[in-house]
Amino acid sequence: MGLGSCSRIYANRVNIVSVTNYRIATTIPFHPSCSFFHSTISNGPPPPGTLHALSVKNGSLQTMSSASHLLTLYVKSYNMGHAQKLFDEIPLKNTHTWTILISGFAKAGSSEMVFNLFREMQAKGACPNQYTLSSVFKCCSFDRNLQFGKGVHAWMLRHGVDVDVVLGNSALDVYLKCNAFQYAERLFELMDERDVVSWNIMIGAYLRVGDVEKSLDMFRNFPCKDVVSWNTIVDGLMQCGHERRALEQLHCMVGYGTEFSDVTFSIALILASSLSLVELGRQLHGMVLKRGFDTDGFTRSSLIEMYCKCGRIDKASIILRDVPLDFRRKGNVGVTSKETKAGIVSWGSMVSGYVWNGKYEDGLKAFRSMVRELVVVDIRTVTTVISACANVGILDFGRHIHAYFQKIGHRVDAYVGSSLIDMYSKCGSLDDAWMIFRQINEPNVILWTSMISGCALQGQGRQAISLFEELLNQGIRPNEVTFVGVLNACSHAGLLDEGCRYYRMMKDAYCIHPGVEHCTSMVDLYGRAGCLTETKNFIFENGLSHLTSVWKSFLSSCRLHKNVEMGKWVSDMLLRVAPSDPGAYVLLSNMCASNHSWDEAARVRSLMHQRGVKKQPGQSWIQLKDQIHTFVMGDRSHHQDKEIYSYLDPLIGRLKEIGYSPDAKLVMQDVEEEQREVLVSHHSEKLAVVFGIINTANRLPIRIIKNLRICTDCHNFIKCVSQLLDREIIVRDIHRFHHFKHGSCSCEDYW
Repeated sequence: MGLGSCSRIYANRVNIVSVTNYRIATTIPFHPSCSFFHSTISNGPPPPGTLHALSVKNGSLQTMSSASHLLTLYVKSYNMGHAQKLFDEIPLKNTHTWTILISGFAKAGSSEMVFNLFREMQAKGACPNQYTLSSVFKCCSFDRNLQFGKGVHAWMLRHGVDVDVVLGNSALDVYLKCNAFQYAERLFELMDERDVVSWNIMIGAYLRVGDVEKSLDMFRNFPCKDVVSWNTIVDGLMQCGHERRALEQLHCMVGYGTEFSDVTFSIALILASSLSLVELGRQLHGMVLKRGFDTDGFTRSSLIEMYCKCGRIDKASIILRDVPLDFRRKGNVGVTSKETKAGIVSWGSMVSGYVWNGKYEDGLKAFRSMVRELVVVDIRTVTTVISACANVGILDFGRHIHAYFQKIGHRVDAYVGSSLIDMYSKCGSLDDAWMIFRQINEPNVILWTSMISGCALQGQGRQAISLFEELLNQGIRPNEVTFVGVLNACSHAGLLDEGCRYYRMMKDAYCIHPGVEHCTSMVDLYGRAGCLTETKNFIFENGLSHLTSVWKSFLSSCRLHKNVEMGKWVSDMLLRVAPSDPGAYVLLSNMCASNHSWDEAARVRSLMHQRGVKKQPGQSWIQLKDQIHTFVMGDRSHHQDKEIYSYLDPLIGRLKEIGYSPDAKLVMQDVEEEQREVLVSHHSEKLAVVFGIINTANRLPIRIIKNLRICTDCHNFIKCVSQLLDREIIVRDIHRFHHFKHGSCSCEDYW
């Protein structure tokens, strides 16, 4: 390794306070007669540059204490360029001056500089001390440089360095960060003295690599656990996905009598939220108040997040009201204090809480308040709001967020870019999604997956497949979500052969076990292609008969291909698996109604009533400026209802002239033909379309979101409207997008 030798053997043991943080005490005597002594007292210490100039002028760099003092000032002010220059000017360097410079570069994260200085130090005959070695070990840990760390450790052993517990912990940390567990375990066994830090480092390392049993075994043998030890084991188990075992250790901690710290409360509250244990959260909240930790910003933000994830938004909002706003952004001042960061996290947690609980509009309102109050917006909050825009389908607000994100100086990286692509895709603007994708210089698999899924959602199956092939050609390994996207693309586009090939590739080439979404896509793919027997075989061969989603997809295919007998068998299977799922009854009722089997449709409705199953009402949304308008079938609650119905009825008459015929078979009730036609004519998406026609300019597309699958009648209606009025209409239903233009739909009537 090229490490030099040292002739001196350590005579005195040095006590080091911390593995990573330590101070080198240096003093320089100033006589009251010095020219700048009085100004220092009255105006504060002069800057390092002034002292440096004075020292060069009066030749005091020859004095080791003066040189060390100046060097320390440069290092503490993180001015490493000047520190290096001053160091080069010192004629007589000793271990102390070398150590000051090495520790400075270590704190600045310049590992390569530290390694070079360490070699040079020995080559010039200066002997490293324990402060020097700790700094070098710190850089070895940071860079995961096992070879250099082993070399330093070997040098220590050869020269008989008296290793105290802190220096031993530094070496231990290097081996563990480099995953050299055999070396670490051997060193741990040979350490003459082991403190709490030694045990915590070992336990934390095992947890970091997921060896839960080893970490728990070591924790049980730990003789003197402190609060940091308990925090390490509880948090580590939680990070490994063992929340219940983490909860057991938290109970043991209480029984052990260890006082909770602010960090403990934050960890415990996160644990309560991950398990949705609101009662445990309330108990922890009481302890927080009792012990005075409610003024701690991060504990407060953990409380907000816990109540949000447990569905108690009301409690979270009360806590947020107590968060002081004195951390608000002033001009371009950066975020520095702990309370400032905690305040930002609290607001972000509240916004996220609304979104988690499906209260998207409240989340967007909270975000607006955040901006209005000049609270600094972090990236997590921005991506949460972008996600809310995607779920609600409000394109204009999403564009405002995108612009705001860039305005406050953030760069659109792959992480944020994938959120923006998802938002633009789900809002029906694939062109904007493509623009983001092309802006990212080095897209990762997440970004590629977002773009592939976006194309699939928009019915651009061929384009999604082309993207997937390009991803493979660039050597990027697809993950399970990528395959969900490409299989959905094949399903929506009816590409059976390609879908089967990618399904085999996923299992054989990438060893990805098919999940529920992969299997549902394959069932949908076979079913939409009319291969109903193959669909049935696929379900039983792959052990999928317990999954509601595959039977619902299969039943939709039976209805699409008008195979009543197969549909009845599938519906029986579906009702066995999901007797409380309203979608199963609705699908079966629609099939019966479309074949005029009114007695069977009545039986299904009666069965729903007996079992207390309620059908989810169809709803459609459309955004106009900053307001979202919601419609249900036959809605008369809207303030423009008279205008809507006055326009709708004559419009249907005009559409009939160009070939539109209302599909009254979709009405489940056994009523007169004329009444069924009226019922189907007032579906929510028709009302939303007419509202959009009345209130938007001809050149603007009309964007609508439907909470259920769009029915065939509304699909035909919107196709004819796009032809008659020459309007572009984009509908996002529960499964996909439909782009209507010039009398045709992007799905090619296959959905």
